[in-house]
This record gives sequence, C-alpha cells and structure tokens, in this order.
Amino acid sequence: MRGIIRTRVGYAGGTTQTPTYKQMGDHTECLQIDFDPNQITFEDIVRHFWSSHNSNRGNYKGRQYLSLFLYHDIYQKEDLEKIKQEIQGTNSQSIGTEIAPLVHFTLAEEKHQKYYLKRYSSATQKLREHFATEEAFTNATLVARLNSFVKGYGTLSSLRQEIEQWGREDAGEIISLVNGLKW
Repeated sequence: MRGIIRTRVGYAGGTTQTPTYKQMGDHTECLQIDFDPNQITFEDIVRHFWSSHNSNRGNYKGRQYLSLFLYHDIYQKEDLEKIKQEIQGTNSQSIGTEIAPLVHFTLAEEKHQKYYLKRYSSATQKLREHFATEEAFTNATLVARLNSFVKGYGTLSSLRQEIEQWGREDAGEIISLVNGLKW
C-alpha cells in the first residue's frame, strides 16, 4: 500500500521478557507498520487489516496467531473501535480481533524478516549488497515493497513508478537495481 514506509515482524501483546520464535510465551506474532499519514490514513490501514484476514477468534489456537491489533494512542483506539463497529454491522460473523495498547514490540529474528523475498536468494543477495547493514535491509521501504511484490501484491512497473515519486536523488540507481534482480 502506498504510504507504508516500513514493515517488520516481531512479537507483542504479552508479558514474556525477550520472546523468541521458539519461546514466545504469551506474545502474538505481529506486523509492525510505519506509515506516512500524508499518503495513507490509519483508517485505511485498519480497513485493510480487517478485509485481509479472518478475524474470527475461534479459528486461532493459542496466542501465537491470534487476531490482534495493538494501538499507540487513544485516537487510534477510537478509530479502531469505530471501524470495527462499521464492519461488524455488515459482517455475519463476529469480529474477534483483540484490541489492546502496544506496550512493547520485540523484533523477530532476522530469518523471519522479509520471509517471502528471501525465497529468492539471488535477488536477496543482490539487494543486501545495496544496504550497509541487516537492519538497513530490514527497514528499507524498497525491501518491504519487493517482499509484497513476490507475495503477489503490485507489479514491478507500479513499483518503478512509485520509486520515481519518492523524490530521491538516487531513484535511477534504485530502479536499475530492481531491474537487475533475478526472479
């Protein structure tokens, strides 16, 4: 989605200190999203969230894969509750998504970041050469977009157009990098 700057996976919503994939405790696997409110609204993200997964709480076993939305402030909470009521009014199945304040987010291990993109090892290797650190790779808007692309969202053509609109001096270099990736 345009306006999404960064995505990272991790663990949140529980009390376990320093959760990991193998020892998650009472946390839930979560997606952390940073966005530009000048390009996309929180409301747009919330609507997309509820339209893109099954929020029926009965489908989840334990907390690891629970339908959970963690908010940052009272304004986000109010928007979440309002939109939930709107959607519930048109949905025959009860929305079981847990809504709670974000207390702490623990970044998941590196192997879990950009999972779909990493299935293309030659493309991932070429991209990593462009970033100084693994953190820079994980946090990059370009990498988030490519991870989405290989999952089936968007096209390379639309990504190239978006890169041109980022207003970066190195847009041509980024587009050349994308054009040179082997899928």
